[in-house]
Amino acid sequence: MTMLNASSSETRFYALRLLPGQEVFSQLHAFVQQHQLRAAWIAGCTGSLTNVALRYAGQEATTLLTGTWEVISLNGTLELNGEHLHLSVSDPKGTMLGGHMMAGCTVRTTLELVIGELKDLAFSRQPCALSGYDELHISPVN
Repeated sequence: MTMLNASSSETRFYALRLLPGQEVFSQLHAFVQQHQLRAAWIAGCTGSLTNVALRYAGQEATTLLTGTWEVISLNGTLELNGEHLHLSVSDPKGTMLGGHMMAGCTVRTTLELVIGELKDLAFSRQPCALSGYDELHISPVN
């Protein structure tokens, strides 16, 4: 098996709660900037949303959903210059949807997060000839 940039690092964890009406992307971006997180990930998340913005697999357009949504999972990476997050939600009947999380998700009652930081590493996005997209690049912090 071939792996690119496999690295280890000491970690630190942060816990935070987003409040009703807060837009998730802007709050995460502000948190990452405030703490200067160069290589972070969503270690855990639970809560609910009123507005959900997803980009489904292989699609270019963002789908906007409104209503009452439970967060089933939120995972992905965070860095100073961006993020790559995937979100799964369920409606009041338990029907689940998921995809690439986009800006426009609004907290309904709470969004409780645990964010991990890899203290000795930095994440960035670089073009990948295999996928055709900008993909995760991991580098040591000097």
